[in-house]
Amino acid sequence: MIRLFDFVFALLGLVLGTPIFVLLVIIGLFGTGSPIFRQERVGRAKKPFILLKFRTMKVDTASVASHLASSSSITPFGHFLRRTKLDELPQLWNVLKGEMSLVGPRPGLFNQEELTEARDRYGVFSVPPGITGLSQVNEIDMSTPELLAESDAKMIAEMSVSNYFKYIFLTIAGKGSGDRVQS
Repeated sequence: MIRLFDFVFALLGLVLGTPIFVLLVIIGLFGTGSPIFRQERVGRAKKPFILLKFRTMKVDTASVASHLASSSSITPFGHFLRRTKLDELPQLWNVLKGEMSLVGPRPGLFNQEELTEARDRYGVFSVPPGITGLSQVNEIDMSTPELLAESDAKMIAEMSVSNYFKYIFLTIAGKGSGDRVQS
């Protein structure tokens, strides 16, 4: 049932959001010359996939978790994209392809070994990663791997259609601030 919701909402979002996508790509081209950010992430069953986002950091920023990146790496337009969560829109393509869900644990990087180990212990890789979820709306980010894995496991255990919609609506309403960056 949730996969059906994911597919329908991602397809609708991509179709209806096309004018916004085009505008953000054009603005991003002027800002960085490379508006779409692609990065290998850990997916369901620890399989790699390429996550898509609108670029919020300078092109030469090291490929590390957001909480390890310097805030000086974020472009002026990137600050806007992060604050409004518009940087996440290209992930609708990942959802449409089945690599992600709208709701699930945020996908980590392969070099985040402590997070991967904690998530492995809690069985978090049994579900596809998501754009939002319990951890995101409660501002638990990847800087606290054990707490994040616990929160992800709790969300998975309590997942229902009503919780799926609850996390989506909380995110749209502005709950959660996204991944932190170093000052």
